[in-house]
Amino acid sequence: MKPCKAIAMIAVLIFTAPLNTLAQSDTSRVPLFEGLGGHQHSITTDSELAQRYFDQGLVMAFGFNHPEAHRSFLQAAELDPDAAMAWWGAAWVLGPNINSAMNPENAPKAWELLQKAQATASKASAREQAYINALAKRYGPETMDDRSSRDEAFAKAMGEVAANYPDDLDAQVIHGESLMNLTPWDYWQENGEPKAQTERILNTLKSVLQRKPDHPHANHLLIHTVEASDPRQGLDAAKRLEDLVPTAGHLVHMPAHIYMRVGQYHNATQANLRAIEADQRYLEQVDLQSVYQLGYVPHNYHFGWSTATLEGRSELAIRLAQDMAGMVDTETMRLRPLTTLQHYWITPVYAYVRFGKWDRILNLDEPAEDLVYPRAVYHYARGMAYTRQGNQQAARTELGRLDELRTDPSLKWVTVWGINQSQHILEIAAHSLSGEIAATEGDFEVAIDRLERAVEREDALNYDEPPSWYYPTRQALGAVLLQADQPERAAQVYRQDLLKFPENGWSLFGLMKALRRQGNVQETEKVQRRFLNAWQHADLVLTDSRL
Repeated sequence: MKPCKAIAMIAVLIFTAPLNTLAQSDTSRVPLFEGLGGHQHSITTDSELAQRYFDQGLVMAFGFNHPEAHRSFLQAAELDPDAAMAWWGAAWVLGPNINSAMNPENAPKAWELLQKAQATASKASAREQAYINALAKRYGPETMDDRSSRDEAFAKAMGEVAANYPDDLDAQVIHGESLMNLTPWDYWQENGEPKAQTERILNTLKSVLQRKPDHPHANHLLIHTVEASDPRQGLDAAKRLEDLVPTAGHLVHMPAHIYMRVGQYHNATQANLRAIEADQRYLEQVDLQSVYQLGYVPHNYHFGWSTATLEGRSELAIRLAQDMAGMVDTETMRLRPLTTLQHYWITPVYAYVRFGKWDRILNLDEPAEDLVYPRAVYHYARGMAYTRQGNQQAARTELGRLDELRTDPSLKWVTVWGINQSQHILEIAAHSLSGEIAATEGDFEVAIDRLERAVEREDALNYDEPPSWYYPTRQALGAVLLQADQPERAAQVYRQDLLKFPENGWSLFGLMKALRRQGNVQETEKVQRRFLNAWQHADLVLTDSRL
Protein backbone atom coordinates (compact mmCIF):
# COMPACT_ATOMS: atom_id res chain seq x y z
CA MET A 1 0.00 0.00 0.00
CA LYS A 2 1.12 3.56 -0.67
CA PRO A 3 1.82 5.47 2.55
CA CYS A 4 0.58 9.00 2.97
CA LYS A 5 3.38 11.49 2.38
CA ALA A 6 1.96 13.82 5.00
CA ILE A 7 -0.41 13.24 7.84
CA ALA A 8 -3.87 14.27 6.75
CA MET A 9 -5.18 17.51 8.18
CA ILE A 10 -1.90 18.85 9.58
CA ALA A 11 -2.64 22.08 7.79
CA VAL A 12 -6.05 22.34 9.35
CA LEU A 13 -4.70 21.98 12.84
CA ILE A 14 -1.93 24.50 12.31
CA PHE A 15 -4.28 27.12 10.94
CA THR A 16 -7.14 26.57 13.36
CA ALA A 17 -5.02 26.55 16.49
CA PRO A 18 -7.20 29.09 18.30
CA LEU A 19 -10.26 26.99 17.51
CA ASN A 20 -8.77 23.78 18.72
CA THR A 21 -6.97 24.76 21.92
CA LEU A 22 -8.20 25.33 25.41
CA ALA A 23 -8.67 29.00 24.67
CA GLN A 24 -12.14 27.82 23.79
CA SER A 25 -12.78 26.02 27.04
CA ASP A 26 -15.98 27.72 28.16
CA THR A 27 -17.41 24.63 29.79
CA SER A 28 -20.51 26.27 31.25
CA ARG A 29 -22.59 25.25 28.25
CA VAL A 30 -21.22 21.81 27.41
CA PRO A 31 -24.25 19.62 26.71
CA LEU A 32 -24.61 15.99 27.60
CA PHE A 33 -25.39 14.29 24.31
CA GLU A 34 -27.77 11.41 23.83
CA GLY A 35 -26.89 8.46 21.62
CA LEU A 36 -23.25 7.90 22.56
CA GLY A 37 -23.66 4.19 23.07
CA GLY A 38 -23.24 3.82 26.80
CA HIS A 39 -19.49 3.13 26.86
CA GLN A 40 -18.16 3.59 30.39
CA HIS A 41 -14.73 3.90 31.98
CA SER A 42 -15.01 4.29 35.74
CA ILE A 43 -12.72 6.89 37.28
CA THR A 44 -12.05 7.98 40.84
CA THR A 45 -14.66 10.66 41.53
CA ASP A 46 -17.55 11.31 43.88
CA SER A 47 -19.38 13.25 41.17
CA GLU A 48 -21.76 11.20 39.08
CA LEU A 49 -21.97 14.09 36.63
CA ALA A 50 -18.18 14.29 36.31
CA GLN A 51 -18.16 10.58 35.49
CA ARG A 52 -20.76 11.13 32.77
CA TYR A 53 -18.73 13.93 31.22
CA PHE A 54 -15.59 11.82 31.35
CA ASP A 55 -17.34 8.98 29.55
CA GLN A 56 -18.67 11.44 26.99
CA GLY A 57 -15.20 12.85 26.44
CA LEU A 58 -13.80 9.37 25.91
CA VAL A 59 -16.42 8.42 23.32
CA MET A 60 -16.05 11.76 21.53
CA ALA A 61 -12.31 11.10 21.33
CA PHE A 62 -13.04 7.62 20.00
CA GLY A 63 -15.06 9.36 17.26
CA PHE A 64 -12.17 11.75 16.48
CA ASN A 65 -14.17 14.75 17.67
CA HIS A 66 -11.23 15.81 19.80
CA PRO A 67 -12.37 19.41 20.41
CA GLU A 68 -15.69 18.22 21.85
CA ALA A 69 -13.91 15.53 23.84
CA HIS A 70 -11.63 18.20 25.22
CA ARG A 71 -14.55 20.30 26.39
CA SER A 72 -16.20 17.30 28.03
CA PHE A 73 -13.05 16.35 29.93
CA LEU A 74 -12.69 19.94 31.12
CA GLN A 75 -16.30 19.94 32.26
CA ALA A 76 -15.59 16.81 34.27
CA ALA A 77 -12.54 18.50 35.81
CA GLU A 78 -14.59 21.58 36.68
CA LEU A 79 -17.17 19.41 38.42
CA ASP A 80 -14.48 17.50 40.32
CA PRO A 81 -11.05 19.20 40.29
CA ASP A 82 -9.64 16.21 42.19
CA ALA A 83 -10.55 13.79 39.39
CA ALA A 84 -7.07 13.19 37.99
CA MET A 85 -8.33 11.29 34.97
CA ALA A 86 -10.42 14.27 33.85
CA TRP A 87 -7.22 16.32 33.59
CA TRP A 88 -5.53 13.34 31.94
CA GLY A 89 -8.24 13.19 29.27
CA ALA A 90 -8.10 16.92 28.55
CA ALA A 91 -4.35 16.62 28.01
CA TRP A 92 -4.50 13.34 26.10
CA VAL A 93 -6.79 14.61 23.32
CA LEU A 94 -4.43 17.50 22.52
CA GLY A 95 -1.87 15.01 21.21
CA PRO A 96 -1.42 13.53 17.74
CA ASN A 97 -3.73 11.05 16.06
CA ILE A 98 -3.62 9.19 12.77
CA ASN A 99 -5.22 12.12 10.95
CA SER A 100 -3.15 14.95 12.35
CA ALA A 101 0.16 15.71 13.94
CA MET A 102 0.10 17.53 17.25
CA ASN A 103 -0.51 21.24 16.93
CA PRO A 104 2.64 22.87 18.41
CA GLU A 105 0.47 25.60 19.93
CA ASN A 106 -1.28 22.95 22.02
CA ALA A 107 1.96 21.68 23.57
CA PRO A 108 2.16 24.19 26.48
CA LYS A 109 -1.48 23.61 27.36
CA ALA A 110 -1.09 19.84 27.22
CA TRP A 111 1.88 20.13 29.58
CA GLU A 112 -0.12 22.35 31.95
CA LEU A 113 -3.01 19.89 32.01
CA LEU A 114 -0.70 16.95 32.54
CA GLN A 115 0.76 18.71 35.56
CA LYS A 116 -2.75 19.10 36.97
CA ALA A 117 -3.30 15.39 36.48
CA GLN A 118 -0.01 14.66 38.24
CA ALA A 119 -0.88 17.02 41.09
CA THR A 120 -4.08 15.10 41.81
CA ALA A 121 -2.69 11.64 41.05
CA SER A 122 -2.25 10.78 44.73
CA LYS A 123 -6.04 10.69 44.99
CA ALA A 124 -6.33 8.35 42.00
CA SER A 125 -6.10 4.57 41.79
CA ALA A 126 -2.88 2.80 40.87
CA ARG A 127 -4.26 2.07 37.42
CA GLU A 128 -5.12 5.72 36.86
CA GLN A 129 -1.67 6.74 38.02
CA ALA A 130 -0.25 4.39 35.39
CA TYR A 131 -2.27 6.22 32.71
CA ILE A 132 -0.92 9.56 33.94
CA ASN A 133 2.66 8.32 34.12
CA ALA A 134 2.38 7.04 30.55
CA LEU A 135 1.07 10.39 29.33
CA ALA A 136 4.06 12.07 30.98
CA LYS A 137 6.18 10.34 28.33
CA ARG A 138 4.20 12.11 25.61
CA TYR A 139 4.51 15.71 26.83
CA GLY A 140 7.23 17.88 28.28
CA PRO A 141 7.86 21.50 29.27
CA GLU A 142 9.40 22.36 25.91
CA THR A 143 7.93 22.18 22.40
CA MET A 144 9.73 19.79 20.06
CA ASP A 145 9.74 20.00 16.26
CA ASP A 146 10.36 16.26 16.08
CA ARG A 147 8.01 14.48 18.47
CA SER A 148 8.86 10.95 17.37
CA SER A 149 10.85 10.06 20.50
CA ARG A 150 8.03 11.18 22.78
CA ASP A 151 5.39 9.41 20.75
CA GLU A 152 7.44 6.22 20.79
CA ALA A 153 7.94 6.55 24.54
CA PHE A 154 4.20 7.02 25.05
CA ALA A 155 3.41 3.95 22.95
CA LYS A 156 5.87 1.90 24.98
CA ALA A 157 4.47 3.20 28.26
CA MET A 158 0.89 2.48 27.22
CA GLY A 159 2.01 -1.00 26.28
CA GLU A 160 3.16 -1.45 29.86
CA VAL A 161 -0.17 -0.15 31.18
CA ALA A 162 -1.99 -2.58 28.90
CA ALA A 163 0.21 -5.46 30.04
CA ASN A 164 -0.22 -4.65 33.73
CA TYR A 165 -3.99 -4.21 33.41
CA PRO A 166 -5.04 -6.76 30.80
CA ASP A 167 -8.73 -6.43 31.69
CA ASP A 168 -8.71 -2.68 31.05
CA LEU A 169 -9.84 -2.75 27.43
CA ASP A 170 -9.54 1.01 27.00
CA ALA A 171 -5.86 0.74 27.91
CA GLN A 172 -5.45 -1.94 25.25
CA VAL A 173 -7.14 0.21 22.61
CA ILE A 174 -5.24 3.38 23.49
CA HIS A 175 -2.05 1.35 23.27
CA GLY A 176 -3.07 0.11 19.83
CA GLU A 177 -3.84 3.66 18.73
CA SER A 178 -0.51 4.91 20.06
CA LEU A 179 1.22 2.34 17.84
CA MET A 180 -0.84 3.43 14.84
CA ASN A 181 0.16 7.04 15.46
CA LEU A 182 3.82 6.14 14.96
CA THR A 183 3.25 5.37 11.25
CA PRO A 184 -0.16 6.83 10.42
CA TRP A 185 -1.84 5.29 7.37
CA ASP A 186 1.28 3.26 6.61
CA TYR A 187 0.55 -0.23 7.89
CA TRP A 188 1.07 -2.44 4.82
CA GLN A 189 3.73 -3.29 2.27
CA GLU A 190 3.06 -2.88 -1.45
CA ASN A 191 2.39 -6.63 -1.66
CA GLY A 192 -0.22 -6.45 1.11
CA GLU A 193 2.02 -7.88 3.81
CA PRO A 194 1.87 -6.14 7.20
CA LYS A 195 4.59 -3.72 8.24
CA ALA A 196 6.54 -3.98 11.47
CA GLN A 197 3.90 -2.93 14.03
CA THR A 198 0.78 -3.88 12.09
CA GLU A 199 0.37 -7.42 13.39
CA ARG A 200 0.77 -6.16 16.94
CA ILE A 201 -1.86 -3.48 16.32
CA LEU A 202 -4.27 -6.01 14.81
CA ASN A 203 -3.72 -8.55 17.57
CA THR A 204 -4.37 -5.88 20.18
CA LEU A 205 -7.59 -4.66 18.59
CA LYS A 206 -8.89 -8.14 17.78
CA SER A 207 -8.22 -9.26 21.35
CA VAL A 208 -10.38 -6.41 22.63
CA LEU A 209 -13.18 -7.17 20.17
CA GLN A 210 -13.20 -10.83 21.15
CA ARG A 211 -13.97 -9.73 24.70
CA LYS A 212 -16.09 -6.66 23.95
CA PRO A 213 -17.39 -6.67 20.36
CA ASP A 214 -19.12 -3.32 20.84
CA HIS A 215 -16.04 -1.35 21.90
CA PRO A 216 -16.46 1.72 19.65
CA HIS A 217 -12.80 2.63 19.27
CA ALA A 218 -11.57 -0.92 18.73
CA ASN A 219 -14.03 -1.23 15.85
CA HIS A 220 -13.06 2.21 14.53
CA LEU A 221 -9.32 1.55 14.59
CA LEU A 222 -9.63 -1.96 13.17
CA ILE A 223 -11.34 -0.51 10.10
CA HIS A 224 -8.57 2.05 9.63
CA THR A 225 -5.92 -0.64 10.05
CA VAL A 226 -7.29 -3.10 7.49
CA GLU A 227 -9.05 -0.91 4.91
CA ALA A 228 -5.99 -0.43 2.70
CA SER A 229 -5.09 -4.13 2.54
CA ASP A 230 -7.75 -6.75 3.30
CA PRO A 231 -10.94 -4.78 3.97
CA ARG A 232 -13.05 -7.90 4.47
CA GLN A 233 -11.40 -8.23 7.87
CA GLY A 234 -13.33 -5.10 8.83
CA LEU A 235 -16.82 -6.19 7.76
CA ASP A 236 -17.96 -7.23 11.23
CA ALA A 237 -16.64 -3.99 12.71
CA ALA A 238 -18.40 -2.00 9.99
CA LYS A 239 -21.71 -3.70 10.70
CA ARG A 240 -21.39 -3.05 14.42
CA LEU A 241 -20.61 0.64 13.95
CA GLU A 242 -23.70 1.28 11.82
CA ASP A 243 -25.79 2.09 14.89
CA LEU A 244 -23.46 1.64 17.86
CA VAL A 245 -22.87 5.34 18.60
CA PRO A 246 -25.56 7.17 16.60
CA THR A 247 -24.59 10.67 17.74
CA ALA A 248 -20.90 10.38 16.82
CA GLY A 249 -21.00 11.23 13.11
CA HIS A 250 -17.52 10.01 12.30
CA LEU A 251 -18.18 6.60 13.84
CA VAL A 252 -21.49 6.38 11.97
CA HIS A 253 -19.56 7.16 8.78
CA MET A 254 -16.76 4.65 9.37
CA PRO A 255 -18.50 1.57 7.88
CA ALA A 256 -18.29 3.33 4.51
CA HIS A 257 -14.51 2.83 4.52
CA ILE A 258 -15.07 -0.92 4.42
CA TYR A 259 -18.24 -1.05 2.35
CA MET A 260 -16.66 0.98 -0.44
CA ARG A 261 -13.62 -1.27 -0.57
CA VAL A 262 -15.69 -4.47 -0.83
CA GLY A 263 -18.13 -3.14 -3.41
CA GLN A 264 -21.11 -2.47 -1.13
CA TYR A 265 -21.54 1.04 -2.48
CA HIS A 266 -25.16 1.46 -1.48
CA ASN A 267 -24.37 0.55 2.11
CA ALA A 268 -21.46 2.99 2.01
CA THR A 269 -23.68 5.79 0.72
CA GLN A 270 -26.30 5.11 3.37
CA ALA A 271 -23.65 5.17 6.10
CA ASN A 272 -22.55 8.60 4.95
CA LEU A 273 -26.12 9.89 4.79
CA ARG A 274 -26.67 8.71 8.37
CA ALA A 275 -23.41 10.38 9.39
CA ILE A 276 -24.50 13.65 7.78
CA GLU A 277 -27.73 13.53 9.78
CA ALA A 278 -25.83 12.70 12.98
CA ASP A 279 -23.48 15.63 12.53
CA GLN A 280 -26.37 17.97 11.76
CA ARG A 281 -28.04 16.96 15.04
CA TYR A 282 -24.76 17.46 16.88
CA LEU A 283 -24.05 20.87 15.34
CA GLU A 284 -27.51 22.10 16.30
CA GLN A 285 -26.51 21.63 19.95
CA VAL A 286 -23.13 23.39 19.98
CA ASP A 287 -21.93 26.91 19.43
CA LEU A 288 -18.30 26.56 18.46
CA GLN A 289 -16.02 26.10 15.50
CA SER A 290 -13.46 23.35 15.38
CA VAL A 291 -11.34 21.14 13.19
CA TYR A 292 -14.14 18.57 13.35
CA GLN A 293 -16.48 20.89 11.46
CA LEU A 294 -13.79 21.92 9.01
CA GLY A 295 -12.47 18.47 8.11
CA TYR A 296 -14.66 15.63 9.31
CA VAL A 297 -18.16 16.96 8.58
CA PRO A 298 -17.56 17.65 4.85
CA HIS A 299 -15.70 14.34 4.58
CA ASN A 300 -19.05 12.56 4.87
CA TYR A 301 -20.40 14.51 1.90
CA HIS A 302 -17.23 13.87 -0.10
CA PHE A 303 -17.32 10.16 0.63
CA GLY A 304 -21.05 10.01 -0.04
CA TRP A 305 -20.74 11.67 -3.44
CA SER A 306 -18.05 9.15 -4.40
CA THR A 307 -20.03 6.05 -3.44
CA ALA A 308 -23.31 7.40 -4.82
CA THR A 309 -21.46 7.94 -8.09
CA LEU A 310 -20.25 4.35 -8.15
CA GLU A 311 -23.81 3.08 -7.67
CA GLY A 312 -25.17 5.40 -10.38
CA ARG A 313 -27.22 7.76 -8.20
CA SER A 314 -26.50 10.91 -10.17
CA GLU A 315 -28.97 13.28 -8.50
CA LEU A 316 -27.80 12.38 -5.01
CA ALA A 317 -24.13 12.45 -5.98
CA ILE A 318 -24.40 15.90 -7.53
CA ARG A 319 -26.39 17.23 -4.57
CA LEU A 320 -23.82 15.96 -2.08
CA ALA A 321 -20.99 17.48 -4.11
CA GLN A 322 -22.80 20.81 -4.25
CA ASP A 323 -23.65 20.76 -0.55
CA MET A 324 -20.03 20.04 0.31
CA ALA A 325 -18.77 22.85 -1.90
CA GLY A 326 -21.22 25.18 -0.21
CA MET A 327 -19.54 24.53 3.14
CA VAL A 328 -16.21 25.86 1.91
CA ASP A 329 -15.35 29.47 2.64
CA THR A 330 -13.77 30.81 -0.53
CA GLU A 331 -11.40 33.08 1.36
CA THR A 332 -10.30 30.40 3.81
CA MET A 333 -9.45 27.98 1.00
CA ARG A 334 -6.98 30.52 -0.37
CA LEU A 335 -4.86 30.38 2.78
CA ARG A 336 -1.83 28.20 2.24
CA PRO A 337 -2.47 25.78 5.09
CA LEU A 338 -6.04 25.22 3.89
CA THR A 339 -5.74 25.13 0.11
CA THR A 340 -6.77 21.48 0.32
CA LEU A 341 -10.34 22.78 0.68
CA GLN A 342 -10.18 23.79 -2.98
CA HIS A 343 -10.57 20.09 -3.79
CA TYR A 344 -13.89 20.04 -1.92
CA TRP A 345 -14.97 23.29 -3.58
CA ILE A 346 -14.37 22.10 -7.15
CA THR A 347 -15.91 18.63 -6.68
CA PRO A 348 -19.25 19.61 -8.28
CA VAL A 349 -17.38 20.18 -11.54
CA TYR A 350 -15.99 16.66 -11.35
CA ALA A 351 -19.56 15.47 -10.71
CA TYR A 352 -20.85 17.26 -13.80
CA VAL A 353 -18.18 15.56 -15.93
CA ARG A 354 -18.94 12.17 -14.43
CA PHE A 355 -22.61 12.43 -15.28
CA GLY A 356 -22.27 14.16 -18.65
CA LYS A 357 -23.72 17.54 -17.71
CA TRP A 358 -21.99 19.19 -20.66
CA ASP A 359 -24.19 22.26 -21.07
CA ARG A 360 -23.99 22.99 -17.37
CA ILE A 361 -20.19 22.80 -17.53
CA LEU A 362 -19.98 25.20 -20.47
CA ASN A 363 -22.16 27.70 -18.60
CA LEU A 364 -19.91 27.76 -15.52
CA ASP A 365 -17.90 30.86 -14.69
CA GLU A 366 -14.15 30.40 -14.60
CA PRO A 367 -12.73 30.46 -11.06
CA ALA A 368 -10.66 33.47 -10.03
CA GLU A 369 -7.15 33.75 -11.41
CA ASP A 370 -5.42 32.92 -8.12
CA LEU A 371 -7.31 29.61 -7.82
CA VAL A 372 -4.99 27.65 -10.08
CA TYR A 373 -6.15 24.14 -9.20
CA PRO A 374 -9.89 24.89 -9.61
CA ARG A 375 -9.15 26.72 -12.86
CA ALA A 376 -7.27 23.70 -14.19
CA VAL A 377 -10.19 21.42 -13.31
CA TYR A 378 -12.54 23.91 -14.96
CA HIS A 379 -10.58 23.75 -18.23
CA TYR A 380 -10.40 19.95 -18.01
CA ALA A 381 -14.18 19.82 -17.65
CA ARG A 382 -14.72 22.19 -20.57
CA GLY A 383 -12.38 20.08 -22.67
CA MET A 384 -14.42 16.99 -21.87
CA ALA A 385 -17.64 18.83 -22.70
CA TYR A 386 -16.36 20.05 -26.06
CA THR A 387 -15.05 16.56 -26.85
CA ARG A 388 -18.46 15.01 -26.24
CA GLN A 389 -20.11 17.73 -28.32
CA GLY A 390 -17.73 17.14 -31.22
CA ASN A 391 -15.85 20.45 -31.06
CA GLN A 392 -12.30 19.09 -31.12
CA GLN A 393 -10.64 22.43 -31.79
CA ALA A 394 -12.20 23.95 -28.68
CA ALA A 395 -11.35 20.80 -26.71
CA ARG A 396 -7.68 21.10 -27.68
CA THR A 397 -7.69 24.75 -26.64
CA GLU A 398 -8.95 23.71 -23.21
CA LEU A 399 -6.30 20.97 -23.02
CA GLY A 400 -3.68 23.61 -23.74
CA ARG A 401 -4.94 25.76 -20.87
CA LEU A 402 -4.94 22.72 -18.58
CA ASP A 403 -1.35 21.91 -19.57
CA GLU A 404 -0.26 25.48 -18.84
CA LEU A 405 -1.92 25.59 -15.44
CA ARG A 406 -0.80 22.18 -14.21
CA THR A 407 2.84 23.28 -14.28
CA ASP A 408 2.18 26.36 -12.15
CA PRO A 409 4.63 26.25 -9.20
CA SER A 410 1.95 27.41 -6.75
CA LEU A 411 0.27 24.01 -7.08
CA LYS A 412 2.87 22.46 -4.79
CA TRP A 413 0.90 24.01 -1.94
CA VAL A 414 -2.38 22.42 -3.02
CA THR A 415 -2.88 18.81 -1.94
CA VAL A 416 -5.70 16.49 -0.98
CA TRP A 417 -5.18 16.51 2.79
CA GLY A 418 -1.45 16.13 2.34
CA ILE A 419 -1.96 12.70 0.78
CA ASN A 420 -1.78 13.43 -2.95
CA GLN A 421 -0.43 16.44 -4.83
CA SER A 422 -2.70 18.47 -7.09
CA GLN A 423 -0.08 18.27 -9.88
CA HIS A 424 -0.44 14.49 -9.80
CA ILE A 425 -4.23 14.74 -10.05
CA LEU A 426 -4.02 17.20 -12.93
CA GLU A 427 -1.56 14.95 -14.74
CA ILE A 428 -4.26 12.27 -14.76
CA ALA A 429 -6.74 14.85 -16.00
CA ALA A 430 -4.46 15.91 -18.86
CA HIS A 431 -3.75 12.34 -20.01
CA SER A 432 -7.46 11.49 -19.79
CA LEU A 433 -8.59 14.52 -21.78
CA SER A 434 -5.86 14.00 -24.37
CA GLY A 435 -6.93 10.38 -24.78
CA GLU A 436 -10.60 11.26 -25.11
CA ILE A 437 -9.84 13.87 -27.77
CA ALA A 438 -7.73 11.40 -29.74
CA ALA A 439 -10.46 8.76 -29.50
CA THR A 440 -13.06 11.17 -30.86
CA GLU A 441 -10.70 11.93 -33.76
CA GLY A 442 -10.34 8.20 -34.47
CA ASP A 443 -6.67 8.03 -33.48
CA PHE A 444 -7.06 5.02 -31.23
CA GLU A 445 -3.34 4.29 -30.93
CA VAL A 446 -2.73 7.68 -29.33
CA ALA A 447 -5.97 7.52 -27.36
CA ILE A 448 -5.10 4.16 -25.81
CA ASP A 449 -1.56 5.30 -25.06
CA ARG A 450 -2.77 8.44 -23.25
CA LEU A 451 -5.43 6.60 -21.29
CA GLU A 452 -2.96 3.90 -20.28
CA ARG A 453 -0.76 6.69 -18.94
CA ALA A 454 -3.74 8.03 -17.01
CA VAL A 455 -4.32 4.58 -15.52
CA GLU A 456 -0.65 4.32 -14.57
CA ARG A 457 -0.73 7.69 -12.83
CA GLU A 458 -4.00 6.86 -11.10
CA ASP A 459 -2.50 3.63 -9.78
CA ALA A 460 0.45 5.64 -8.45
CA LEU A 461 -1.75 7.79 -6.20
CA ASN A 462 -1.34 7.27 -2.48
CA TYR A 463 -4.20 5.42 -0.81
CA ASP A 464 -7.06 7.65 0.22
CA GLU A 465 -10.77 7.16 0.78
CA PRO A 466 -12.48 8.35 -1.22
CA PRO A 467 -9.83 8.25 -3.95
CA SER A 468 -8.25 11.59 -4.81
CA TRP A 469 -9.05 11.15 -8.52
CA TYR A 470 -12.78 11.25 -9.05
CA TYR A 471 -13.40 8.18 -11.25
CA PRO A 472 -11.62 4.95 -12.29
CA THR A 473 -9.75 5.77 -15.51
CA ARG A 474 -9.90 2.14 -16.61
CA GLN A 475 -13.56 2.77 -17.36
CA ALA A 476 -12.54 5.27 -20.05
CA LEU A 477 -9.73 3.04 -21.32
CA GLY A 478 -12.10 0.07 -21.61
CA ALA A 479 -14.64 2.15 -23.52
CA VAL A 480 -12.00 3.35 -26.00
CA LEU A 481 -10.69 -0.20 -26.47
CA LEU A 482 -14.22 -1.22 -27.43
CA GLN A 483 -14.38 1.69 -29.87
CA ALA A 484 -11.08 0.42 -31.30
CA ASP A 485 -12.64 -3.05 -31.74
CA GLN A 486 -10.44 -4.66 -29.09
CA PRO A 487 -13.04 -6.37 -26.86
CA GLU A 488 -10.59 -8.90 -25.40
CA ARG A 489 -8.30 -6.16 -24.10
CA ALA A 490 -11.32 -4.16 -22.96
CA ALA A 491 -12.60 -7.12 -20.94
CA GLN A 492 -9.21 -7.47 -19.29
CA VAL A 493 -9.19 -3.78 -18.34
CA TYR A 494 -12.68 -3.97 -16.88
CA ARG A 495 -11.77 -7.03 -14.84
CA GLN A 496 -8.75 -5.16 -13.49
CA ASP A 497 -10.99 -2.27 -12.50
CA LEU A 498 -13.39 -4.65 -10.78
CA LEU A 499 -10.51 -5.87 -8.63
CA LYS A 500 -9.90 -2.30 -7.50
CA PHE A 501 -13.56 -1.23 -7.32
CA PRO A 502 -15.47 -4.50 -6.82
CA GLU A 503 -18.90 -4.85 -8.39
CA ASN A 504 -19.07 -1.28 -9.64
CA GLY A 505 -21.82 -1.02 -12.22
CA TRP A 506 -19.86 1.12 -14.67
CA SER A 507 -17.22 -1.56 -15.25
CA LEU A 508 -19.72 -4.41 -15.07
CA PHE A 509 -21.62 -2.73 -17.90
CA GLY A 510 -18.41 -2.34 -19.90
CA LEU A 511 -17.45 -5.95 -19.25
CA MET A 512 -20.90 -7.05 -20.36
CA LYS A 513 -20.48 -5.18 -23.65
CA ALA A 514 -16.99 -6.61 -24.17
CA LEU A 515 -18.15 -10.18 -23.57
CA ARG A 516 -21.14 -9.72 -25.86
CA ARG A 517 -18.84 -8.43 -28.59
CA GLN A 518 -16.80 -11.62 -28.19
CA GLY A 519 -19.91 -13.75 -28.56
CA ASN A 520 -19.64 -15.15 -25.03
CA VAL A 521 -23.36 -15.44 -24.30
CA GLN A 522 -23.13 -17.42 -21.06
CA GLU A 523 -20.63 -15.08 -19.40
CA THR A 524 -22.51 -12.05 -20.70
CA GLU A 525 -25.67 -13.22 -18.95
CA LYS A 526 -23.79 -13.80 -15.68
CA VAL A 527 -22.26 -10.33 -15.76
CA GLN A 528 -25.61 -8.82 -16.71
CA ARG A 529 -27.16 -10.22 -13.54
CA ARG A 530 -24.31 -8.72 -11.53
CA PHE A 531 -24.78 -5.39 -13.27
CA LEU A 532 -28.52 -5.29 -12.60
CA ASN A 533 -27.85 -5.94 -8.93
CA ALA A 534 -25.16 -3.25 -8.79
CA TRP A 535 -27.35 -0.72 -10.63
CA GLN A 536 -30.60 -1.34 -8.74
CA HIS A 537 -30.54 2.10 -7.08
CA ALA A 538 -29.28 4.02 -10.12
CA ASP A 539 -31.19 6.85 -11.77
CA LEU A 540 -29.46 6.81 -15.15
CA VAL A 541 -29.27 4.42 -18.09
CA LEU A 542 -25.79 3.51 -19.29
CA THR A 543 -24.80 3.13 -22.91
CA ASP A 544 -21.10 3.00 -22.10
CA SER A 545 -18.78 2.59 -19.12
CA ARG A 546 -18.38 6.35 -18.94
CA LEU A 547 -20.58 9.19 -20.15
